[in-house]
Amino acid sequence: MHDKDLTLEILYQIEDAAQKVVQRFQTIHEPHDFTGTLSGMEKMDAICMMLIVIGESLKNLDKITEEKLLSCYQDVDWKKAKGMRDIITHH
Repeated sequence: MHDKDLTLEILYQIEDAAQKVVQRFQTIHEPHDFTGTLSGMEKMDAICMMLIVIGESLKNLDKITEEKLLSCYQDVDWKKAKGMRDIITHH
């Protein structure tokens, strides 16, 4: 059986990071909004960091729940969601 408190903590981390991504994207309407200014580049960096947090947290969540929680939601492509972290980090 997995640690319920740790599971909830990870879920809250994911929720917080997702809210930050949505909030930071509100002023972005086209790629130039990222690349045209230093503040845009910093915003892109911050969004990427939150996507890394989400991907890593999903991997941890899957590990501590022995792959039982995420598999309950088969309509979500969890492999791609977790893989986004790898793409941002390594490519």
